[in-house]
Amino acid sequence: MSNHVLPCIINQLKIKIMMNVDLLKELYTIFSPSGDTKKMRSFLKRAIKARGGDVVQDKKGNLLVTKGKADTYPCLSAHIDQVRNHTHPKDFQVLQVDNILMGWSTKLKQQCGLGADDKNGVFICLNALEKYDNIKIAFFVDEEIGCCGSSAVDMSFFDDCRFVIEPDRRDGYDFISCMSGVEVCSDDFIKASGFENFGYKFDEGSVTDVLTLLERGLKISCLNLSCGYYHPHTDQEVTDIDELENCQNLVFHMIETMTDVYPFEYNDGWGSKNKGYIYGYDSGYNIMDDIVANNPELTFEDIMEFKDEFLNKDEKYLRELYEDVRVWYPEEPDEDKEDVGDNKSLIDWRLFND
Repeated sequence: MSNHVLPCIINQLKIKIMMNVDLLKELYTIFSPSGDTKKMRSFLKRAIKARGGDVVQDKKGNLLVTKGKADTYPCLSAHIDQVRNHTHPKDFQVLQVDNILMGWSTKLKQQCGLGADDKNGVFICLNALEKYDNIKIAFFVDEEIGCCGSSAVDMSFFDDCRFVIEPDRRDGYDFISCMSGVEVCSDDFIKASGFENFGYKFDEGSVTDVLTLLERGLKISCLNLSCGYYHPHTDQEVTDIDELENCQNLVFHMIETMTDVYPFEYNDGWGSKNKGYIYGYDSGYNIMDDIVANNPELTFEDIMEFKDEFLNKDEKYLRELYEDVRVWYPEEPDEDKEDVGDNKSLIDWRLFND
């Protein structure tokens, strides 16, 4: 039995939750590329109303949900858009093989992207809305093209929130308390979460909506969690149902046990606080963005040949940065290119010297 399995079993006994896989599959069938999320918003408005929530749609298209009346609320967030490059034909369907879900087209005879990044997070949010009497949820638009929704949301919505949890991370067991090299939650918040009992481990993330909220002045602890999707932004994307359920169990555990407000003062690490920039001062992200923008033909493997020269980061983190940046530049890299050759000269290595 793996190190992850036993704690998961224990906590599933503590929190009785039935996974509504049909709801998850229905979310996947709604194609909601960045800039075109009207169908998803319509679906969510009906689902929110059915679960007793009050919803306000702001000018940007974000859906801000409040259920119940309380002095303070647990708050969840998720983004409702998916990358535009997913294949989503008319015969799109969701196939289940054991505990794995994948998109499929019989006509094309190929796998199709689910949009599990971040419909898995949306799924957890809807289940939490159904389960709890007092909760707030922010459904953001256009995270995949620059956190546009969270960069424009009315920050007063979060004034009475205890914390913000966003299930919007690939894989199954990453507890993201640090994003772009900067902490995003307090030590008290981490200790109270009980994340290790659910098999989670510390890891570092990059750009996501909760980081944008902190950069805009949010004063409470935030968190991003792995929620069981793999190969995001590709047609090979899949979801591990067991890992998604385990993430949901952790989120519900935190909602039920963390009834205090968890203050946090975001500091970008450059001596400035809460500048309000979408990407803060993550030099890693900015460098990767410059490389891909000016050299779209470079593959991730090409860039990794030089990583020690400009970024002292682990490969997993750099791959995440690369995939985040690649969404902005849809031209596919030349996978057949033997080596970067003269392309090395296209990269301005002065970018990497502080």
